[in-house]
Amino acid sequence: MGRFLSVFEPFILMLLGTVVLASLVPARGEMATIVGYAADIGIVLLFFLHGAKLSRDAILSGLRNWKLHLAVLAVTFVAFPLFGLGLSALPFVTGPLAAGLLFLTLLPSTVQSSIAFTAIARGNVAAAVCSASFSNLLGILITPALVALLMNTSDIGGGSSGISMESVEAIVLQLLVPFVAGHLLRPWIGAWVTRRKAMLTVVDRGSILLVVYSAFGAAVVEGLWTKLSIGDLILIGLLCAALLAFVLALTFAVARLMKLPREDAIVLQFCGSKKSLASGVPMAGVLFPPAQVGVILLPVMLFHQLQLIACAVIARRYADAAPVDIEPG
Repeated sequence: MGRFLSVFEPFILMLLGTVVLASLVPARGEMATIVGYAADIGIVLLFFLHGAKLSRDAILSGLRNWKLHLAVLAVTFVAFPLFGLGLSALPFVTGPLAAGLLFLTLLPSTVQSSIAFTAIARGNVAAAVCSASFSNLLGILITPALVALLMNTSDIGGGSSGISMESVEAIVLQLLVPFVAGHLLRPWIGAWVTRRKAMLTVVDRGSILLVVYSAFGAAVVEGLWTKLSIGDLILIGLLCAALLAFVLALTFAVARLMKLPREDAIVLQFCGSKKSLASGVPMAGVLFPPAQVGVILLPVMLFHQLQLIACAVIARRYADAAPVDIEPG
């Protein structure tokens, strides 16, 4: 029971607390502008530090297991979006909720939790590092491209079809440029960043909380909770749970079909079934109108918690079933 409850880490409680705070005391006027600027600065710093942390050796070594990485990317950026198109086309899912479900499926995989669960399950940790890193790196480019291809922002209050040139410029300046700059400076600052995991965690989580507060505050000012009912929240939760179950079953089946070794099958299941809240929050802030970001992020946040709970249980079962290493006598 303790292992199960451990997935409810303080960050999830902080995330829920931020939503409550934004609902009760949303930033308005000049304060909303200040919070927005602070969130933008946090996002730039976040991607800069992640770029500095990504090892070039990990990228090169990961190329050797290209079949596994292609399988993870295919599930993340092909199978997931197809599921998302199906869910968003359901007649009882409309407007920003449909957009939120589809946007969820276009995001890259997580990094930290994918690697952590792979380690718990005694999988191929090195391959998990490579797959999760590739997914996040490519997601900076692929996710906005998929949004432009598959989503019509006029249906959610954007007033136009696809993403604008301003959104592309914002993605490049806020996400891609800091990431590349951090990676290019890695020879000088990489070791310093790596030694300061606590600092990276604070920036990572702090930037997400700032964007969530800003986004939900703007949505609340626009009447978010008058537009959504308890039934809507339950519906989103059920659809996210169904989506996660489908993808977990798919990754298990694909691993069997590819005859992957147990350690690599674990990587495919955990890296392929995840969606990144850390990437989704800043991207949503760049791609969608401020008043719509809050409701669009609801499915992402619900899916994030469901995947933590489900994968914690699955990882523990993998670990319990793993062959016991026998020390040579």
